[in-house]
Amino acid sequence: MKWKCPKYTHGFIDRHGKPRFYLRTPDGKRKPLPGLPGSPEFMAERERLLAGQTPPQLGASRTVAGTVNAALVSYYQSSAWNDGLSKGSRDRRRSTLEKFREEHGDKRIAHMHATAIQNIMNKKFPVAQRNFRKAVRPLIKHAIATGMMQIDPFVTVTLTKVQRAKGEFRGHIPWTPEQCRMFEDFYPLGTRERLAYELLLQAGQTKCDVIGMGRQHIRDGMMSMNRQKTGVPFVLEVTSELQAAIDAMPKSDHLTFLVTPQGKPFTAASFGYWFREICNDAGLPRKNAETGKPLCTSHGLRKASASRLAERGGTTTELKTKFGWKTSSEADLYTEAADRKAAAKSAAEKLKARTAIGKPKTQFAKTGD
Repeated sequence: MKWKCPKYTHGFIDRHGKPRFYLRTPDGKRKPLPGLPGSPEFMAERERLLAGQTPPQLGASRTVAGTVNAALVSYYQSSAWNDGLSKGSRDRRRSTLEKFREEHGDKRIAHMHATAIQNIMNKKFPVAQRNFRKAVRPLIKHAIATGMMQIDPFVTVTLTKVQRAKGEFRGHIPWTPEQCRMFEDFYPLGTRERLAYELLLQAGQTKCDVIGMGRQHIRDGMMSMNRQKTGVPFVLEVTSELQAAIDAMPKSDHLTFLVTPQGKPFTAASFGYWFREICNDAGLPRKNAETGKPLCTSHGLRKASASRLAERGGTTTELKTKFGWKTSSEADLYTEAADRKAAAKSAAEKLKARTAIGKPKTQFAKTGD
């Protein structure tokens, strides 16, 4: 009999005729899996190994039906989890879900009420509250769909308002022109660092997308791909600056523009660490001394690209097309900021201009001729 093994899983029949299954974990080691593919014990152990968790203590009780533990095991096997989310989203949400399991795993999920969720949320900072809801609420919806719960407790839960000035950017801060010049002066054309910088700034995409870009995505001076995170397509023009950075690199048979010194494609995590190090080497700041917000990040170049386009008259639709956004709200943040900046400059110019109010415009006006 043949079994369809999940990703990274391998199986075979040993010399005693017994099926055995193993998982290749991120550390390259082979770990045994219990039961058969698709069984609760098989999938639970597989998810635990992929998440890098420590094994349960000897004598720990088995998963009890109806508990948060059981709901998570079922959710991890669902299409909503495996097909509806990107790997990056699963990795980020898994850490929140596993912490939630650690604190409440043995409790009945049907008994989870709004007051309990509100108490958990009240102990978190505003941004952490939103991340918690984003990770846990899909679990609740899965539990409702599978009959483990009847009511969504998040319906009446309130979130603390994030204190942010109107137009203030969330998270990473766009690079300033001075920071861009520092990087360009330190890393000339023909270096891998400069190519990575131009891909981030000129293409304006996230590191997850930049590490997958290659010559096969360019045709007639246009680059088209689908965003790795959302699957939304984006189309953009290959600027002269980006083309110069591509042409300055040695010819290669790699499918991606960017590879590690070992000639292998970057992962999103390894690229992020590498890019932070090269920014440090160029003397670029790591954090804002006053606010503590991260500066000169790879994502900050994406925001700088959006700011540039908006300041040059880019419309909401143009920004959505280039950056692969699903809604207009993100694009509006940049166009509104650009409008305010233009209005401020216009007002300053008007204040500087001299007026002739109350003064004769010509010599004839003085004499009355």
